[in-house]
Amino acid sequence: MAAYLQWRRFVFFDRETVREPSGPDGAGAKPFALPPGIAVCDSGRGSLVFGDILCGAGAVACAGLGQIWFLPRSLQLSSFQAYKLRVTHLYQLKQHSILVSIGEDEEGINPLVKVWNLEKRDGGNPLCTRIFPAIPGNKPTVVSCLTVHENLNFMAIGFADGSVVLTKGDITRDRHSKTQILHEGSYPVTGLAFRQSGKTTHLFVVTTENIQSYMLSVKDYPHLELDTHGCGLRCSSLSDPSQDLQFIVAGNECVYLYQPDERGPCFAFEGQKLIVHWYRGYLIIVSKDRKTSPKSEFAGNEAQNSDKQVLNIYDLCNKFIAYSSIFDDIVDVLAEWGSLYVLTRDGKIHVLQEKDTQTKLEACKFMLFRKNLFEMAINLAKSHHLDSDGLSEIFRQYGDHLYNKGNHDGAIQQYIRTIGKLEPSYVIRKFLDAQRIHNLTAYLQMLHLQSLANADHTTLLLNCYTKLKDSSKLEEFIKTSESEVHFDVETAIKVLRQAGYYSHAVYLAEKHEHHEWYLKIQLEDIKNYQEALHYIGKLPFEQAESNMKRYGKILMHHVPNETTELLKILCTDYRPSGGNEGPGMLEGKKANSEEFIPVFANNSRELKAFLEHMTEVQADSPQGVYDTLLELRLQNWAHEQDEQIKEKLHNEALTLLKSGRFKTVFDKALVLCQMHNFKDGVLYLYEQGKLFQQIMHYHMQNEQYKKVIEVCELYGDQEASLWEQALSYFARKEENCKEYIAAVLKHIENKNLMPPLLVVQTLAHNSTATLSVIKDYLVNKLQKQSRQIEQDEQRIQKYREETTRIRLEIEELKTSPKIFQKTKCSICTSALELPSVHFLCGHSFHQHCFESYSESDSECPTCMPENRKVMDMIRAQEQKRDLHDQFQHQLKCSNDGFSVVADYFGRGVFNKLTLITDLPSGKTATTIEAGLQRELLIHTKRST
Repeated sequence: MAAYLQWRRFVFFDRETVREPSGPDGAGAKPFALPPGIAVCDSGRGSLVFGDILCGAGAVACAGLGQIWFLPRSLQLSSFQAYKLRVTHLYQLKQHSILVSIGEDEEGINPLVKVWNLEKRDGGNPLCTRIFPAIPGNKPTVVSCLTVHENLNFMAIGFADGSVVLTKGDITRDRHSKTQILHEGSYPVTGLAFRQSGKTTHLFVVTTENIQSYMLSVKDYPHLELDTHGCGLRCSSLSDPSQDLQFIVAGNECVYLYQPDERGPCFAFEGQKLIVHWYRGYLIIVSKDRKTSPKSEFAGNEAQNSDKQVLNIYDLCNKFIAYSSIFDDIVDVLAEWGSLYVLTRDGKIHVLQEKDTQTKLEACKFMLFRKNLFEMAINLAKSHHLDSDGLSEIFRQYGDHLYNKGNHDGAIQQYIRTIGKLEPSYVIRKFLDAQRIHNLTAYLQMLHLQSLANADHTTLLLNCYTKLKDSSKLEEFIKTSESEVHFDVETAIKVLRQAGYYSHAVYLAEKHEHHEWYLKIQLEDIKNYQEALHYIGKLPFEQAESNMKRYGKILMHHVPNETTELLKILCTDYRPSGGNEGPGMLEGKKANSEEFIPVFANNSRELKAFLEHMTEVQADSPQGVYDTLLELRLQNWAHEQDEQIKEKLHNEALTLLKSGRFKTVFDKALVLCQMHNFKDGVLYLYEQGKLFQQIMHYHMQNEQYKKVIEVCELYGDQEASLWEQALSYFARKEENCKEYIAAVLKHIENKNLMPPLLVVQTLAHNSTATLSVIKDYLVNKLQKQSRQIEQDEQRIQKYREETTRIRLEIEELKTSPKIFQKTKCSICTSALELPSVHFLCGHSFHQHCFESYSESDSECPTCMPENRKVMDMIRAQEQKRDLHDQFQHQLKCSNDGFSVVADYFGRGVFNKLTLITDLPSGKTATTIEAGLQRELLIHTKRST
């Protein structure tokens, strides 16, 4: 039971008297007053509703009897005649424009129920949709209370004889509703209320002596007696959902709250209760002032006009009085337009306007904080829906208060409630002391749970765990599911590693896929190389590749075989062992094997196995793989002492060279072979590169005379200078090399590679080479030259005779007439007929044949093709006269330079030739001579 005297009092409402609207002159408005004698009233749908306003206190009624009055916010009072005699009860529905009234149309006890539709009109008045008698059966009794369900399907009427009549169905129509007696008793019914919870409907019935609950949603309407005491008229009400729709019954000693099946809490509010209402979470009670006369027999319904009455507004949740004031003879308290309206017997209307939330809080905050009533301040702020910033400030001040009192556990709980609004550093600084590390840990935990912690907070929390050595809390913190992670994982890993909690750090790194941290801890701290290598094998391709490049050397040093196997897979057909690439990864990926060669530093055996594997499974491996493998095989061959193994290594290296993979890196392979003195490899590369002179020089350096001769025989046709170099080489030798010199001279003689004089000069340097060595060579050479001289003289004689003959022909043409004796056409071979065409060359043509076949009037069609060849040769000679580079190249490369010079001399390269192809119309002796020279040249070419 809550003690009333312990409740704090506040003034959360402003009291004013309703005044009439100001007049046109702007004069001050006087208080608004209703005519005295209000019998009943209610409110809803934007109006205050009154019934039976009497003209005075006497028994004589005026014209206002039986009328219902409406007072809108504009204070323009209106009415209509509802009954002939009087109105006794009104109920205005809040969600519908339906008004239910009870009154009398004739003398006697015969109350009538009328249902009015305020939105429809009948002759200017609201439409009455239903009329029926209120009394149960034929037993006359007085109506004591009325209530209507907002769904318009239930209406309950209470009577002074203790009976309750329930109307079920559409209350606005006679046809669709059914009326029955629900309750019968011996005590007057003083209050009724419907309670709707989901699909369940209850009716609370309170009399002067008991309280009962009926379940209307079940057949036969089962009921339950909740208590054995009741209340007076208008001293019961139904709360809103903030109080779980409890039925409130105000007795003179206490106020009780009821659920449909049990009694709830009670509050010790003493005094004779006259009126009870519920308004926006507040309980409104009008009671007699304690200084007035004692209560009446019928629970205070008929108070004396001179009585003083107290209106209290209670906040049951926060247990304080929101407002308290004394009025003179209150008729009723109505709620409309967001305010409370208190009607007094003198006709005045007083309005109670609730203050806004901020104003209420400012008004009470100072008092509550001064008296350290923080819990009340918090509850008050919550009930009035104060924003989170305002609540956070109250929590902070409450926390500061508890902290200053030394209640650190309580203070940290209040500071936790400020998370999200108060800067965390404000709290952290207060609890950095080692003795308060438990409180700081609790605050930081909650900060992380709300995902508001940064990296520094994570660091601090983990340090708290480690200093407390609370492994269970530490594991609980880090072993949360992925969706519940509220901290910076990388920061946590760093702190745990620094504190030596390697297993925890590894767990976090693996769970949240911080691969680099996982491997770093495994390799540098735990030294678990096998596990690190297995972890890399489960990573996606790109990450596995990058981590093998980063940590491959360390792994190769400690677990070389396993590392080599993983690299083989990574560079051929990699698929994660854990299936991390996803179901769509059908084809494996492969890395560039050349990039992993540095990993095998100081591990030549594993490197050789890796490279040989790559060349076997991937013929298109990068060139660096073959280069490194060649170098490795050459090193092994050079350092091997066992002859059999050395021979095997020799064959392997030579086979690799002959694989054709070194064409683009010929120089590099050659350098490697030379560095390791790999003779067969060097010679093979020389041969592949057509470096025949280097091959011969290699044999010369090793004084392998037979090999020198073999090289000349093999490659002499491709490079003739090899024989000259061989001759020069043997000529410089002081040893007896007659056999080899003779072989070289024989080939030089057969191929005519050197002039005899040059051969003699070359052999003059050899002291052992006597004349007998070159005797046969010189004799044969002189004989050949003699035969050549004879042939040349015969050819010269022939050319002289030919020249003399041509000169005679030219002279004959100059001095003697030319007789044309041809009898047949040179084209059609038919007998010549005039007109005909004759040429000095001796060909004759029919004119029509000549015109048909000739391309030029001045040239013989028969001789023209040959003449053109000659002219083309002359023009070609003219074009080549300035080809100095070509001449020098041919002269350098030819075995017989004299023949090249003679050929160019014969072409006229060394003299200037002027060609005159056409004679002008005025011929002179000089031009005729030039023409004869041209004919001579053409004739000479044709004869040869």
